[in-house]
Amino acid sequence: MKIIHVAGLANTGKTTFIKNLIPSLKSRGRVGIIKHLRDHDYVQEPGKDTTIFFENGADISAGIDAAKSVITLRTTDLDEMLLLYKQAGIQFAVIEGFKMCDFPKIVIGDLVIDNCLLRNPTVDQVISLLSQFEDY
Repeated sequence: MKIIHVAGLANTGKTTFIKNLIPSLKSRGRVGIIKHLRDHDYVQEPGKDTTIFFENGADISAGIDAAKSVITLRTTDLDEMLLLYKQAGIQFAVIEGFKMCDFPKIVIGDLVIDNCLLRNPTVDQVISLLSQFEDY
């Protein structure tokens, strides 16, 4: 599984870049995204069964509708999530945020950081250099 790590300051276009990258990666294999929410807690819908199960101690709570599954896991460990993605057959794990991780990075904007592989690239530049991204 290739790790494609995208970092940058807030409001520099990381999400837009990833949104544009997904179709090109998807044509080459399964894609998973891990977004660092920082201090923006994700809010589960109050009163729903999956929320109630999680609030009462379930390690994993999942809901399945006609089009998708939604899973809440009781972990904040990036490595644990990457392992889960690998076990699920994801071929490209795109990480948004987690600036302090050691993976080679695509930097969007002017952030000065170690391990910058590409700065403000095009999607085509990323695709042409996929072999240079770390394998998990």
